[in-house]
Amino acid sequence: MIDPVLPTYNRAPLSFVKGEGSWLIEADGRRFLDLGAGIAVNALGHANPVLVKALTDQAGKLWHTSNLYHIPAQEALAAKLVEETFADTVFFTNSGTEACELAVKMARRYWYDKGQPDRVEIITFDGSFHGRSSAAIAAAGSEKMTKGFGPLLPGFVHLKFGDHDALRAAVTDKTAAILIEPVQGEGGIRPVPDQCLKGLRDLCDETGTLLIFDEVQCGMGRTGKLFAHEWAGITPDIMMVAKGIGGGFPLGAVLATETAAACMVVGTHGSTYGGNPLGCSVGLAVMNVISDPAFLDEVNRKAGLLRQKLEGLVASHPEVFESVRGVGLMLGLKCKAMNTDIVKAGYAEDLLTVPAADNVIRLLPPLNISDAEITEAVARLDRAATRIETE
Repeated sequence: MIDPVLPTYNRAPLSFVKGEGSWLIEADGRRFLDLGAGIAVNALGHANPVLVKALTDQAGKLWHTSNLYHIPAQEALAAKLVEETFADTVFFTNSGTEACELAVKMARRYWYDKGQPDRVEIITFDGSFHGRSSAAIAAAGSEKMTKGFGPLLPGFVHLKFGDHDALRAAVTDKTAAILIEPVQGEGGIRPVPDQCLKGLRDLCDETGTLLIFDEVQCGMGRTGKLFAHEWAGITPDIMMVAKGIGGGFPLGAVLATETAAACMVVGTHGSTYGGNPLGCSVGLAVMNVISDPAFLDEVNRKAGLLRQKLEGLVASHPEVFESVRGVGLMLGLKCKAMNTDIVKAGYAEDLLTVPAADNVIRLLPPLNISDAEITEAVARLDRAATRIETE
């Protein structure tokens, strides 16, 4: 008999009933140190009092009106995002998947309005992850994502990660946009080098192609900048955001320049819940914290501390770990042992990590994790590795 909850997840045998900062409390009382943060969602930890206040204050006033009317919290958050980024305008969604849908629509509509309706192809890269909708799985293109769900939405060109010659050859008079994660998350914490992001911007400028960044996982302070592309000193035309922007409340957004977004006029897109007062009130509180340069300086300092300790961990367990990769507090341990075995060994040490492709475990702690918690986390990883070695 099928479970009442559709069984599409391979869930760990854990049930959490409460969260406090960097910690999750299991139903049996065990306290787990959380290096997953809901897959980079709980950017300010669990039950953060600033976010709890923003949510409860708004909940006592107004939950939902729909986008038939002006929503002050939405307008305030949009203004903050425009102030802090390259963008001129913002559309709010409930998730990264929905943000992907709009980014694809916007890129194609842009060329339609310019009198080039055949310019619909979007270039993407192997190892990418852009969500679970029909457009998002077609964009990623991997068999794991697409098998059994055909016919797939056409118009996506898939290239090998890092193949510059293939990329240049793939841009034709049918290319609408290039879609890329500045740091791949699901793909195994693979950063795109700064010079490659600069090269992408140059290629797009040269050919008129739109550049779309998927910063759903790597954005919102995760890399030590508000958004990961800032390290390269370039900007996209369109950007997908979600996960950390709501600090745990379902919220996403598409940010765009006026040039890219001018095609999206009344009636071209919509959302019932997107930009609701609850989500945007929390999102504004998150932005006010994370966009503070002093906060981002602390993220970078903590990232250096964590990376230093992880390098020592790798050196201490050469049969378990191979290397550390990533940027900021979006780090990965490339494993020699099975990554899923290490994740399970972490459970035994009351530690949460997240598996990824390329035999990597992801370390995505809350951005406000303390130094003491970083030290404790690496100590628990050390004990988990010892478990693997002695099994």
